[in-house]
Amino acid sequence: MVGESRQRLWRRLQAWARPRAPETLPVVIDRKRVYVLPTRFGGFFALLIAAMGLGALNYNNNPAFLLALLLAGAGMASLITAHLQLSGLVIETLSAEPVPAGQPLLLRLRASARDNRNRRGLSVRHGEAAAMLPWDSGNEAALTLPTERRGWLDLDRIRISTLRPLGLATAWTWIWPEQALLVYPAPEAQGPPLPTQVSDSGTARLNPAGDDVHHLRNYRRGDSQRAVAWKPSARRDTLLVREYEQPRSAEVVLDWQRVGALAYEHRIRRLAHWIDQAERENRRYQLRLPGQPVLGPAQGNAHRHACLRALALLPLADGA
Repeated sequence: MVGESRQRLWRRLQAWARPRAPETLPVVIDRKRVYVLPTRFGGFFALLIAAMGLGALNYNNNPAFLLALLLAGAGMASLITAHLQLSGLVIETLSAEPVPAGQPLLLRLRASARDNRNRRGLSVRHGEAAAMLPWDSGNEAALTLPTERRGWLDLDRIRISTLRPLGLATAWTWIWPEQALLVYPAPEAQGPPLPTQVSDSGTARLNPAGDDVHHLRNYRRGDSQRAVAWKPSARRDTLLVREYEQPRSAEVVLDWQRVGALAYEHRIRRLAHWIDQAERENRRYQLRLPGQPVLGPAQGNAHRHACLRALALLPLADGA
């Protein structure tokens, strides 16, 4: 009960902290967005200085009183330094490569400073994920976020804090990027082989690096001399060039309707499995989803991303 009460109180306090709504990057952290509070060690240090000061006044001990004032000044200077560690910080970009649902997503946060000062001991936290921001190696922090389901992963507030220089106080700030991260659907673990249905786009295509001669044509400027058919050219008294063809591999059709016997989310996982399998086998494929334009036929990272993105952004099933 006590833990839940603290969490509710913390959420209410967060509602009053800046920023109060998602924001676009880059973001400049100004002094109004930096919060500073003493740590437990800082509170003990303040009590110790107060006791030293009272004792010095009681016994009229000027050296002890001077020492207490010096320590108090050092403590106040550490509060200002902790504030300056975050003030002027620029959060430039957030990026993450999409991953299948259930796998950890690596979120990269890149920062810089308007005044070109090195910032030390900066910690970045999102939920339970935390990492340090190494200023000497790219100014980039990497957070590992859990993923549970496909689609857009909305980011919550990201906390950037520091205990430098003396650990007497913690200074922190919040950023709330409006950027959402894409999570692919998880492919079926033990899926069947690719379907046998293929598209009717032909079985061969012209290719200068092909294997089979398709026909002879007249020489055009820029044609390679290796492609010149010298004997037929001599018979016809004109330069002729061989035109080759490359057999086209069967283009697989991944159709939503062909997996209609499966449950809704199972269909998506089956199609995601087939997309990965087609890429592994270097097969051209097209994806047909209801109410959407046909994707492909094609292959490669860009086509794979387009197909998995289309699957990821399909409406969630009831109860998902």
